[in-house]
Amino acid sequence: MFKFIHAADIHLDSPLRGLEKYEGAPVETIRQASRRSLENLVQLALDEQVAFVLISGDLYDGNWNDFSTGLFFQTQIAKLKDAGIRLFLIAGNHDAANKMTKSLNLPPDTVKMFSPKEPETFPIDSLGVAIHGQSFATQAVKDDLSKNYPRAISGLFNIGMLHTCATGREGHEAYAPCTIGGLKQKEYQYWALGHVHNREVLDSESNIVFPGNLQGRNIRETGAKGCYLVSVQSDQSCTLEFRPTDVMRWEAVTVDLSSATTEDDVLQLVSTALNQQLRQTPDHPLAVRVELKGQVPLHQHLMAESARWTNEIRSLGITEGQDRIWIEKVKIRTSSPSQDARLAFCGDGPLGELASLISDAQTNPALLQDWGCDLKWIRSKLPQLVQDEIPVDDPDWLSSIIDEAGAMLMEDLRGGKQQ
Repeated sequence: MFKFIHAADIHLDSPLRGLEKYEGAPVETIRQASRRSLENLVQLALDEQVAFVLISGDLYDGNWNDFSTGLFFQTQIAKLKDAGIRLFLIAGNHDAANKMTKSLNLPPDTVKMFSPKEPETFPIDSLGVAIHGQSFATQAVKDDLSKNYPRAISGLFNIGMLHTCATGREGHEAYAPCTIGGLKQKEYQYWALGHVHNREVLDSESNIVFPGNLQGRNIRETGAKGCYLVSVQSDQSCTLEFRPTDVMRWEAVTVDLSSATTEDDVLQLVSTALNQQLRQTPDHPLAVRVELKGQVPLHQHLMAESARWTNEIRSLGITEGQDRIWIEKVKIRTSSPSQDARLAFCGDGPLGELASLISDAQTNPALLQDWGCDLKWIRSKLPQLVQDEIPVDDPDWLSSIIDEAGAMLMEDLRGGKQQ
């Protein structure tokens, strides 16, 4: 019958915060990624000859630094217009009416931006479709906007566009919360949601769908990103097909070092894991976070020489990746084979006393909390940007920091650390 595309959370020209501090970061590739992914979306619409495109909020990332962002978007609109493809938009929290002080006139014959005042309905008579939507008026919308959406128009294929946290999603502000039951009561055939950056079908019967964002922007947004191509049949049933539009991917690679007994073993296991990730993602450059885990005899050495190991693994990424892998960060989350073995190895002298102190801190929540309180005072003297990266209330973070500091001290006391 007809096809349409459902996308959301493009965050066009989203700024890069602090990326330049990472050695070798593909800054320009990441900076241009949101534009390239939008171009891929438009090309998909042209190739599939869709009837229309839906963008369910956060087209922008807030007000533009200059008009180039808006002008770029208009060039993409022109391609859709030339092909007779309509575009429907709602504003989300990042491009709410009160946040955008710059704007460009959108062609009303091909682009519909839904009002922030109340839900609107836009019928497409030639397709037998009714699209319902409402934009955010302010950034922090706490009300359930869906309650005021009209019920489905009988005989039409009803689509609801809504920027929402739904029932709540970790890592996303609780904006325009709603319930699955409340959405189903409207009896729409499709709910085109936005705001949550992970792809998810909340209800397959009513097609309540988060497409995720168009392009991953950081390590919290791993895996393939894109949109849904929806095919609607004459009986108003529809099929959903995820189509990737991203131009680079963020991935987290966990490497189990339990079998490693030498430094060469560590590098070989990391190399194998990176090559496996390359095979799984043959068509995209990768930004990879490597996490080392497992009970490892080399644990103390890895922790004490964490900076060197980060550089070793970044070098390995360059060698194995052939310009396709950038190691965003290396996290050492290994442990000693046993605390008892470490204590026995260190003996009764200063090393043993230090090992015992570390062991007590990691097994005694109260002591760990006390050390965290001491670090809070130190953190308060640092710049705010640095403070944000020191989660002293996180027991796992405190434990890892204590372990790393202890490993460095032990290396120094044993005289094993190379200057």
